[in-house]
Amino acid sequence: MSARTPARPAAPRSAAPRSAGPAAARRSAGPAAGPGSDRTAARAAGRSGAAARRGRGRRHRWLPPQHGAWAMLLLPYAAAVGVTGPSWPHLPLLGAWLAGYLFSYYALLAVKTGRPARVRPQLLLYGGATALLGLPVLLVRPAVLGYAPLYAVLVAVNAVHARRRRERTLLNDLASVAQSVLVVFVVATVAGVAPATLAGVAAAVGAYLVGTVLYVKTMIRERGSAGYRWASAAYHLAAFVGAAVAGWGPALAAVFAVLLLRAALLPGRRLAPVQVGMAELAGALLVLGAVIAHWG
Repeated sequence: MSARTPARPAAPRSAAPRSAGPAAARRSAGPAAGPGSDRTAARAAGRSGAAARRGRGRRHRWLPPQHGAWAMLLLPYAAAVGVTGPSWPHLPLLGAWLAGYLFSYYALLAVKTGRPARVRPQLLLYGGATALLGLPVLLVRPAVLGYAPLYAVLVAVNAVHARRRRERTLLNDLASVAQSVLVVFVVATVAGVAPATLAGVAAAVGAYLVGTVLYVKTMIRERGSAGYRWASAAYHLAAFVGAAVAGWGPALAAVFAVLLLRAALLPGRRLAPVQVGMAELAGALLVLGAVIAHWG
């Protein structure tokens, strides 16, 4: 009898994979996102937002959150220096001018809140810097003290509006513009130049800054006001005509024509404040270049 080869065991049939049930799905997906995880995410987001607010608060404690003010401060000063020519007292004058603005901002904040102790460090720092930087200017050109009464009146207007918490009114903004334009004559006095010779520079810079106040209101705080839109467009038309009639040169007339177009066409469009600010920075540079080209 011949030996038989033992039969191989049959390979087990592979069972078709079953679809995972709800329990298996939960096991593979890991722990479920329940109310506890939502609260954890919310707490993390809250901590992140609080940290960002603290960072902004620290910056605003020493620097005002008014980015447009720097162009309003620097444009008249730079235009006047560009026309008169620089001299060494202009440098401490610039420092005193900027430090004086910072001091006035926190002083007006103290008037508004009635809590001067909260801003005492800023008042001491910026007040001391203003005095220290202004001293050499006074020693060289004591005549600049003649502008003090004018600045006192304009700052008093700011103080009244701050006390009433109405800093955004048009009159208060125009008082701030007048303070900025006045520095044109201060620069002329420091340079030993008759202030009247820079009257055209002051008029051109002031015309631009007043228009900026109106235009920015139509883009942000008075976006829905038809009255402000008409007032801004009418003012810019008058400024363009005035620039052409006054003989401020073709460059300035062209700049005011561009400003008229932006005042007429842009209100109503959804532009972010940073976009509005960048456009105004470009306008300020155009005005500066045209002023120096004509009077420099």
